Amino acid sequence: MVLTTYGRSSGFCIDPIEKKPLNHFLPGTSVLSFGTAGCNLGCRFCQNWDISKVREFDRLSDAAAPEAIAAAARRHGCRSVAFTYNDPVVFAEYALDVARACRDQDIKTVAVTAGYITAEARPEFFRAMDAANVDLKAFTEDFYHQFCLGQLQPVLDTLAYLHRETDVWLEVTTLLIPGENDSPAEIDRASDWFAAQLGSDVPWHFTAFHPDFKMLDTPRTPPDTLLHARQIARSKGLRFIYTGNVQDRAGGSTWCPDCGSLLIERNWFEIGEYNLAGNRCKACGGQIAGIFEGGKGQWDGRRQAVRLG
Repeated sequence: MVLTTYGRSSGFCIDPIEKKPLNHFLPGTSVLSFGTAGCNLGCRFCQNWDISKVREFDRLSDAAAPEAIAAAARRHGCRSVAFTYNDPVVFAEYALDVARACRDQDIKTVAVTAGYITAEARPEFFRAMDAANVDLKAFTEDFYHQFCLGQLQPVLDTLAYLHRETDVWLEVTTLLIPGENDSPAEIDRASDWFAAQLGSDVPWHFTAFHPDFKMLDTPRTPPDTLLHARQIARSKGLRFIYTGNVQDRAGGSTWCPDCGSLLIERNWFEIGEYNLAGNRCKACGGQIAGIFEGGKGQWDGRRQAVRLG
């Protein structure tokens, strides 16, 4: 088998790390993001369908060797490189070579993935990653079968593997689609599983759906749905629950679970107040799970296209 997308990309962009979304991994820093073409799932609601669902030669407009990507990240002041837009599992050989080149330059690596990968492939792939955001698309096998052409259990296995058997920083995202995966009962069951298998400190992002690809007739997610999901998850003892794709200061910001102080204020992808000293709350000294440096980065939340090839 030959990876025909090796060394070729649908484009490179500098993003805020919060856009991945990662809220507890080098906050305020920039990340060099890229993907290729194709996917190993068939999601009807795909919000990057113009990249993941097209023939590769229609979208692969840039090219770069692994060493060139690492060098570009360093040149542009990016603390990390993200494999995103389409699932890096389908361009694993390229992603792994880029990750090795990044480690040589002290650049972190981020996998934005659906977690749909075999048990045999997981160790090699995630051994090269420093952080991952995994899409948990729903909490029923029926949803995965009908809307993603896949299965739920391999994703749950990946999440449990990352939490229990690796040092990869893990965050989880669930896109809530009205009438399909947003019922309080489903979120309640998912929260119970999350607490039991991933613990209380793994951040979970509930994000708003907008009509796209093959679900153009489905309405946008009401903000109240996200707020209710956040309340349910927090009621199960989960400490870092976020809302996304909506403007919600409370749901987008990080709060100390011990004293309630505002730790990291966010307005969309831009950071305001920053009240962490290392990984501790400045008010009470409570320890906050995550990968934090001496302070917030200076990237202002904008997105910037970069040409490498």
